[in-house]
Amino acid sequence: MKKHPLVAVSLGIALLPAFARADPAPVTAMTPDVVEKYDAVLPDADYVRRDVMVPMRDGTKLYTVIVMKKGVAKAPILLWRSPYDAHGDVARGHSLRLVDLVPAVDAPFIEDGYIRVYQDIRGIHRSEGQFVMNRPLAGPLNPTGIDESTDAYDTIDWLVKNVPESNGNVAILGSSYLGFTTLMAEINPHPALKAAVAESPMVDGWMGDDWFHNGAFRVSGLDYALEMSTGKADAGAVMPHGNGDDYANYVAAGSAGAYARRYGVDQVPFVRKLIENPAYSEFWSGQAVDKLMAARKLTVPTMLELGEWDQEDNYGAPAVYAALKDQPGRAPLTLVIGPWRHSGANHYGYDLGALTFAGDTAAQWRRDWMKPFFDHYLKGAPDPHAPAAITYASGIDRWEQSPRWPMGSATPLYLGPDQSAGFAAPAKSGAVSWTSDPANPVPFVPRPVHLGDRAQWTTWLVHDQRFVTGRPDVVTFSGKPLDRPVHLMGAPMVDMYMATTGTDADVVVKLIDVYPDDAPEDGPGARGPMAGYELPIGIEIFRGRYLKSFAHPEPLKPGLFNRFRFALPSIDHVVLPGHHIAVQVQSSLFPLYDRNPQSFVPNIFLAKPGDYHAATMRIGYGGATPSAVILPVAP
Repeated sequence: MKKHPLVAVSLGIALLPAFARADPAPVTAMTPDVVEKYDAVLPDADYVRRDVMVPMRDGTKLYTVIVMKKGVAKAPILLWRSPYDAHGDVARGHSLRLVDLVPAVDAPFIEDGYIRVYQDIRGIHRSEGQFVMNRPLAGPLNPTGIDESTDAYDTIDWLVKNVPESNGNVAILGSSYLGFTTLMAEINPHPALKAAVAESPMVDGWMGDDWFHNGAFRVSGLDYALEMSTGKADAGAVMPHGNGDDYANYVAAGSAGAYARRYGVDQVPFVRKLIENPAYSEFWSGQAVDKLMAARKLTVPTMLELGEWDQEDNYGAPAVYAALKDQPGRAPLTLVIGPWRHSGANHYGYDLGALTFAGDTAAQWRRDWMKPFFDHYLKGAPDPHAPAAITYASGIDRWEQSPRWPMGSATPLYLGPDQSAGFAAPAKSGAVSWTSDPANPVPFVPRPVHLGDRAQWTTWLVHDQRFVTGRPDVVTFSGKPLDRPVHLMGAPMVDMYMATTGTDADVVVKLIDVYPDDAPEDGPGARGPMAGYELPIGIEIFRGRYLKSFAHPEPLKPGLFNRFRFALPSIDHVVLPGHHIAVQVQSSLFPLYDRNPQSFVPNIFLAKPGDYHAATMRIGYGGATPSAVILPVAP
């Protein structure tokens, strides 16, 4: 019998034993010890699995895994579209129970009769076609007419017509790159797409997500580009940079471009795209998903989620929310901020680094909000009436619902004399200076640095900042111990006046909750003693050449105070009485970001060793240079 071309060989084998049993030939010592396949979906498995190749409008077929509990009927479909191996998404363990195989985020949906669908995006793993990183929307940057929006549309169209157990309703979700594909599915959406949850989405890779932050390049993007670009992301390609200190490796190599050349990845197409597009040209602005969505009416009810300490994509979700929140007649929209790392909402949310929280906060959010949201729009369950914002107040460990975001009012925390910080403007003006030397940049975590160390990478945003205490190139402005709590709900804004003796400079600002020296052993949000802990509640960088224009960089004028204004990540955090607020300022955060030569060059990726120079930086306070961090203080 001819098999249907869209159905993999494994279809139907769930009705048979693991191997065919029909009169096998006798074995001898020379019988080949190889079988063609083994199907782990045995007759007594509690689920059905279908591996299919779903056709797109241009004829390309995308590998798709469909799983559901046996007996499911008239069920909604929950889809995610991934570059990270759909086959592996249903291989968390080896079991005849589906709940043992799927990620933690999926278990409640599987048990409640949802149909779960995982798909490799175009050109990745088992899908056909050509992979393009964050494939632009069809238009000026993409003349093919094919993008992640059309592929999502075609996938949903096929699913509702070819999965007989479905009720015709589909939702899409996913984190990071999958957050990007989720948002793209909402551009010209299929009528069957009823709801979406975009988690830590990649939205604008230059302004503040994976590749750059305000123009400063994140060097780990080189490793990611190689991995994703080689052998349909199956090859496991890794640069051979050894097991030593990445800090030392990058300093020795020179510029990020020189590092790419050193390890032979400078001709990888996406590495070339990074090197050849260092400024915010149409190449980047034309791909910015918040801008693409703002140009269209939101018709799909949407939740936008991120972690307060998301080390990769803390920009995208708030940017999309800001772009859509005032749109007339849009679909329901909610911003969610939890006390998590990147993609932490899909795993376990008991703790992060030295912090502990009030139970499994990730499970709480999925149970109390995400699943009721999907149940309402896909199954007709009661409306959970999700508010504008659902946020976890770190510091006091409780979930909060808000009618708008941000909730806080702009309140300046001024920098002042004697490296002080306070809510009253300083009575006198002055400046604090330091020398920034590219040969000895400030590390973003204690050395040795290993960018591939998952434990180090996922927790660096909550690391105790005392590790840079005593460095002459890190300036700390400290407030007095608080006599009342200060509740921050929004994105703090940097408003900093800085001068340099060079012609380019980076400004790194850290907003820090400093614990009292007598912090109790079991204080709120603590794992063990936290006496004197310096907890970052916001860290960001800005590259000086882009002060006047993100698209057209210019040199800074030596000695002239420049006003740096940029946002720190969005937070809901309470600084408790007895704690104090500190602001750290420095000019490098390495090797998270590439080094600024501090002398203007056309393209920092191509900077030569002789371009790197030490420079004296000055932060002004009071008078004509009233440097401050504008805090979003809630009542």
